[in-house]
Amino acid sequence: MLRDIIDGIREDWEGDWLSLILAVGILFMFSQGWVSPVFGYSTEQPAWAGAIIRNIYYPVYVCAFVLLALSWRQVLSGVMRTPILVALIVICAASYLWSVDPSATMRRFIAFAMTCLAGYVIAARFSWTKLIEVVAIAYLILIAGSFIMAILFPDKGRMTTLFVGAWRGVFAEKNNLGAVMDVGYLACVAAAIHVPKRRWLWAAAAAGAAFLVLMSTSKTSLLALILGTGAMSFIWLSRRGPILGIVLTWLAVCVLMALGTFIVLMPEKLFLLLGKDATLTGRTNIWEGIDFVMQKQPLTGYGYGVVWSTEGEWTPLRWITEVAGFRAYHAHSCWYEVWLATGYIGLTIWACLFAETWLKAFYRTYRGDGGYFALPFITIYSLMSLTESIAIGWNDIRWCLIVIMVVKLALPGDGPKARLLSDTPETKYRKLYS
Repeated sequence: MLRDIIDGIREDWEGDWLSLILAVGILFMFSQGWVSPVFGYSTEQPAWAGAIIRNIYYPVYVCAFVLLALSWRQVLSGVMRTPILVALIVICAASYLWSVDPSATMRRFIAFAMTCLAGYVIAARFSWTKLIEVVAIAYLILIAGSFIMAILFPDKGRMTTLFVGAWRGVFAEKNNLGAVMDVGYLACVAAAIHVPKRRWLWAAAAAGAAFLVLMSTSKTSLLALILGTGAMSFIWLSRRGPILGIVLTWLAVCVLMALGTFIVLMPEKLFLLLGKDATLTGRTNIWEGIDFVMQKQPLTGYGYGVVWSTEGEWTPLRWITEVAGFRAYHAHSCWYEVWLATGYIGLTIWACLFAETWLKAFYRTYRGDGGYFALPFITIYSLMSLTESIAIGWNDIRWCLIVIMVVKLALPGDGPKARLLSDTPETKYRKLYS
């Protein structure tokens, strides 16, 4: 069976090995699953380690440029078809003009732009089927590495101070492992569906990712895993026929409305379900501090990527700390993070991009390729976005994947129109005798 898998991979990726290796390498490096095993499992890296880590990303950017050279026409098409994403990138760059630390904003924006470029080129380079397998391979490496660290090196791969015994794999904290494996589970299940010749490999990898979520003991990640599985089941059932699709769509809308009502009217029950207190482990205190400082600059915010590292007597961080009662290192909400960096201007653009991605992913549920990954991914991303800063990040696989989804959903070639054209007798004749 292993020989068949290897032969199948060699056959499917013949002539495209360079793109595969570069794309998998980029995603793996952005996952940061290599940082803790190499530089230690402390949540705060020493200054020398931080400097080395930053320099390590430069070869990653070079890989992105190599992929750009291989697919620049498709990337240009992707840029033209994603004006909202481009506008968000532009507003992050423009925040240099009002940033509380312009030089830091510029440095981090360059890393952010390279992360976005990587998302564009990976989305443009591959078809949906190959793209999903690229993502699955990157997560397979993280899955295997996490098992190795947790089983063979338990003093490193498992929590030793807080939540003793909980698995953290190749990451510094158990919740990081759970959140990453949620996406890995979705990617592997989607790969099992889209690449049937390697179904058993990807099914086993998906089972491993689900097991790691359980061993992380993260309740939020477990809930995300259940939601992702539900989204995939919804897609599978919706494609059984138009009547069932309509009924399920109606039920999905009702469930979302009920969930929204539940969150608004009984938030304490939701917190109990997630295993958190009413302050979401202090997150609401941070948000109160952000609300306070944003009264002065609600429209523009304080600049991209600088608020949490710029300390001083009159900085936003000082007042957020004063209100929250402790020193935070990020907003613990992508919505607050975007607002704090780019104000209502950037937040509005982000909300439009978020809504657009949801609508296009939902459309893929019924037509075209990619539905088995796009909709489940944006579903769990939406849950995580409420309490984690996973938007407009630099050197971050979660933001890179969002860019990939936005661009791939906008590009033609794997959608229903292309599928319809590919099924015409003329096209079949050409394929048969070319």
